This record gives sequence, C-alpha cells and structure tokens, in this order.
Amino acid sequence: MKENDEFLPICKKDLIDRNIDQLDFIIVTGDAYVDHPSFGSAIIGRVLESEGFTAGIIAQPDWKNAKDFMKLGKPKYAFFINSGNIDSMVNHYTAAKKKRHDDFYSPGGEGGHRPDRALIVYCNRAREAYKDVPIVIGGIEASLRRFAHYDYWEDKVRRSILIDSKADLLAYGMGEKTTAQIANLCKYGMNIKDMNDIRGTEYIASDISNLRDYVETPSYEEVSSNKKDYAKAYKLQSIEQDTFRGKTLVQKHGDRYIVQNPPQYPLSEEEMDIVYNLPYTRTYHPSYEDKGGIPALTEVKFSITSHRGCFGGCSFCALTFHQGRTIQHRSQDSIIEEAKTMTNYYDFKGYIHDVGGPTANFRHVSCKEQLQRGVCKTKQCLFPTPCKNLKIDHTEYLSLLRKLRELPKVKKVFIRSGIRYDYLIHDKNTKFFEELCKYHVSGQLKVAPEHISDKVLKKMGKPGRSVYDRFVKKYFDINKQLGMKQYLVPYLMSSHPGSDLNAAIELAIYIKEMKYIPEQVQDFYPTPGSFSTTMYYTEIDPFTEEKVYVPKTQHEKNMQRALLQFTKPENYRIVKEALIKAHREDLIGGGPNCLIPSSPRVRFSKSSKSKNKTSKTPNTETKNSFKDTHSRKEHKNNLKNHKSRNK
Repeated sequence: MKENDEFLPICKKDLIDRNIDQLDFIIVTGDAYVDHPSFGSAIIGRVLESEGFTAGIIAQPDWKNAKDFMKLGKPKYAFFINSGNIDSMVNHYTAAKKKRHDDFYSPGGEGGHRPDRALIVYCNRAREAYKDVPIVIGGIEASLRRFAHYDYWEDKVRRSILIDSKADLLAYGMGEKTTAQIANLCKYGMNIKDMNDIRGTEYIASDISNLRDYVETPSYEEVSSNKKDYAKAYKLQSIEQDTFRGKTLVQKHGDRYIVQNPPQYPLSEEEMDIVYNLPYTRTYHPSYEDKGGIPALTEVKFSITSHRGCFGGCSFCALTFHQGRTIQHRSQDSIIEEAKTMTNYYDFKGYIHDVGGPTANFRHVSCKEQLQRGVCKTKQCLFPTPCKNLKIDHTEYLSLLRKLRELPKVKKVFIRSGIRYDYLIHDKNTKFFEELCKYHVSGQLKVAPEHISDKVLKKMGKPGRSVYDRFVKKYFDINKQLGMKQYLVPYLMSSHPGSDLNAAIELAIYIKEMKYIPEQVQDFYPTPGSFSTTMYYTEIDPFTEEKVYVPKTQHEKNMQRALLQFTKPENYRIVKEALIKAHREDLIGGGPNCLIPSSPRVRFSKSSKSKNKTSKTPNTETKNSFKDTHSRKEHKNNLKNHKSRNK
C-alpha cells in the first residue's frame, strides 16, 4: 500500500498550496470527506488523479444557497455529484418513516448535514453556481433511481433521477472505468452531452431512431398509472442488467427518453489491485477532528474489502442493480499488503475486523459460463436450489485467511460482512467451516436466515427452512468437536412481501423453540431498485405475475414486528391482538407452547424471568441496544454493507 498524508483539495488555500489555478473536476458529496477506499468519493477522486487530472472535494455543502458550490472555483470540465454512500432518504428515515437523529457519515455522527433528496438539491445548486458546467451524477442514489421508480417516502412513482436532477449524464454501478472514460473524453474535447455510448451510463434523448438492438420498457406514464406495467418494466430492467448479454434499455418520459447503455465491464484482478493501491490517506479529513471524527470510518478502518458483487440474489437487496452479480476480486498479495499497512497504524490492536465484501465467502465468479455468456436471465445461482454449474469452493478464501492470520501483530481475523450459509453448507469440503468456527468467530456468528416460513423465504429469494436447520446443526456440531461454546445470532425480518400474520406467528413459534429472543428486528424497508420493493408496490411478483400478499398498514407491520419480540412487556397487548386476529388463541395461556400468558401480570413472575436468563442462546446484543434499537441497527447494517460499494 502506498502511504500518503495529502488529502484532495477542499478549499482555495489547498489549491494555492498545490499551485492549482483551476481544478479539472469537482466532486460534490453528501458524506463527510473520508479518504478511504470504502468511500466512493475518495475512490473517484484518486482514480481521476491517477489519470492525470486534478480533482477537489466539496463535502456536505450548505445547500441553502450556491456559495459552498463555488468555494473551489469553476471546474474546467465537470461536477461529479453524489449524495453519499447511502441513499439520502434511507439515511434520514427509518422503515417507519421516522426521522433519524444520527448520521454515521457526518462529523461526530450528527444528523442534519445533508438535505432530503440530496442529489437533486446539489445539482440545482451547482447549476445555480455555474450554469454552463456539465454535471455527472453517480453513487447509490443515482444507480437505484435511474429508471422511473417507486418512492416509499412519497408513496408514489417518481421519474428517473436523471430527469429530476437535470444532470447531463448519469453513471451507474461501480464507477472507476466509467469515470476514467468520461474524464479522458473531456480532455480530448468531447462535450459530455455528446457522450452517448459509454457503458455504465444513462443519458436523455429526444430521438432514439439511431438506436439498434435495444429494449424499451413501459414508459414513466404507464408505470406510474398501472402496476402491471411497473412490474413488467422492473422485469425487463432486471434481466438486462448484465455486462455480457445486456442490451441498451429505453424508457420514455413524456416527450423524452432515458437511454441506459449496458453495464460497465467488471474490473480485472489487476485493475482492482490498482484501485485499492491508490494513495489514500485512509482516514477522515483533519478538519473533523474537533467534532470527534466520522463514525463510519470506525466500521471499516480495520476491515479489508476483498471483492465486489454478489450472486446471492436476495430479493430485498438492490446490489444487483449497483455492483452486479459478477464477482470482482483483488489478489491475495494486494490484500496482504493492505493488512501489513494496517498493522502499523498507531491504534491497531491486533484485530482485523473483516475480510470480505457484500457476502464474505463469495470470492470468485459463480461459474465459468458467467464470464463468456453472462449471468442467467431469470435463474439464480443459489435459489431455490444451487445450480448444477455453481462452483462451491472455499479453498482460495481459506488460503487467504490463513496467510492473514500468520502476519506479525495480527491476533485475530474476523469475518463480519456476512457468511452465505446456504453456500457454505453445500460445500462438501468442511475445512473452511471448521476453521471459520475455530479462528474467525468471536463468540457469536451473525447470519441472516431472515425468516423461516417457506412461503416468505420464496419471495425473499432465500433457501427453505430445512437448509438453515442443517447449517445450525452443523455449526453447533463443529463447535462441540472443537470444544468451543459459541452462538448464532440470526438476523430476522418482519413484514416482507408474502408475510402475513400466520407467517409472522410461525416465525415467533420458531423463536420460542430455539430459546432466543432477538433484541433487534428489522422491518422490511422498501428502498429503490429492489425486487422486494417492486412486490411491495405492485403486490405482484414481476417474474411469475402471481399476486403477492403485502402488509402495508403500519399497524399490521407493528403486529408482525411485535410477534418476533413477544416477550417484551410493551408488546403484550399488540401480540395478543395479532394472535386473536389470526385465530391462534391456542398460543395464549400457560401451556408450554404458548407465546404469551392469559394476563400480562403472569409474565413477570420470578420464574419466568429466570427461565429467560438460562436460554440456550444468550441475548448478546443488549449492550448495543439504543432507544430506537430497530432503526439504529438497521442504519448500522446499511453502513457496514456499504463499505465495498457505492462508488
């Protein structure tokens, strides 16, 4: 890793110190400036530098007027604008649409440093500052809102963000190659408005008669007035989201068209190594020191991104629309060099917190066919059962972890970015599973079964309950053989499309059986770009065209969530209401299978409390609880899951 103590310019003084009269590009972002490869703006800035351009950062500008957008002067070529590592609406609001007080990407974790719909607001202000400067938008908010999309917060379909922001070009997905191509074309004199054939971009056209071999989806007007058309549009967008076989996509908005070029080509191993070896300072800008720094850095400072992409295919994850299903990985040498650099930090205490990506144990492409023909249009690699062509092999990942464990100063290497248990359980070679338990778990392993009702899991794109049960048994068997007492902490989700009260009750019964009461539960959050959000809005499965039950009222969502935490005193009345509504009065009373007693007073006897203390899986999450545990946990998960994405 190259060491560096110089940040990208953030003020006029920095330009003077570097003898820069005018910056080539200015990056505007909704996050504080952290010069670390887990932050998209840092990567884009360093990539531009590596291509021979000058770039500055305007982080979390005051959006009330255009003054902050002028503090670095007028860029020679363009503004690159993003709203940050998380969609600004997700950043601001919980799944219950309550305002968050914190922002882990802001100084001291303080909220209020960016506006709602930040991308649109920033573009307006940049245009106000310099009317003739081209604007390119990118990042997660641009990627997932690039087509007409359902907006949960307004409960309506909004236009493509390219239309609403009035930007000149939209770069979607991981943007290193796309940014370099745009920048170099600018250098050679091409106007950004004429850049209509760059992969990984979307532009606006008034005429599409010159296009060949494209797919046109239902228009904005159609998808905003007809839910079947919305579902059809999502299906077309989804199946063409592939670098190797994907076609150009067109969607009409009024008298104009948004035109999406096919996705950018994946980075090779060598290209990934170059990106992560750029001269980042690997910390936040010193101007934030007095406010306590940037909490988001804490989550990733001692973690290593080993790869990108995910072929897991979870319906509620929009990763397919951003990073794609094709795995892109770094070399072992690059990762080990980063680990060595990390061990020399003054505050390194011997623990590497994570080595992974969106899914830690996906280090290679799912099959050989993928790099020649692309990913399958309508088939998933793991769901409903593993594809016969799926390569299930942890050998290389295990080799990497062993090398990292042997480094001087390294006491322990954890895996926190998530193990896909259905992939792991199908590996006939159990060596990785054994060493995972022995060396890479700190008392508890967090996994994400999400639910156990097969009808809900089917809509989630997750394997059936029997697969998770096999994994649980194997995990405890291995720990027993090793003489270790370690636990599982399952992430569970309530109110996902397909989940009715009976499904929630089925999950509650399972929770009682395994003697684990989750301290935190995640409500389904209909964020832009996901398959699940499409089902939530349309109540249709876009691939089968079947009707899907969707819990939509806040009261029913509250009932489903409360059922998963049925032992909480404050949940007694709503749990009882849910059980009566579902005609499951058999679960109310003093029997061994009952979820709640007939009276709330019975619950709080001494025997009841002591029984809960001796449960098989202890409540290890309590120390991390907050006043709004559900929303904070959800927000922190968003934070962790974005450490390798959103460039």
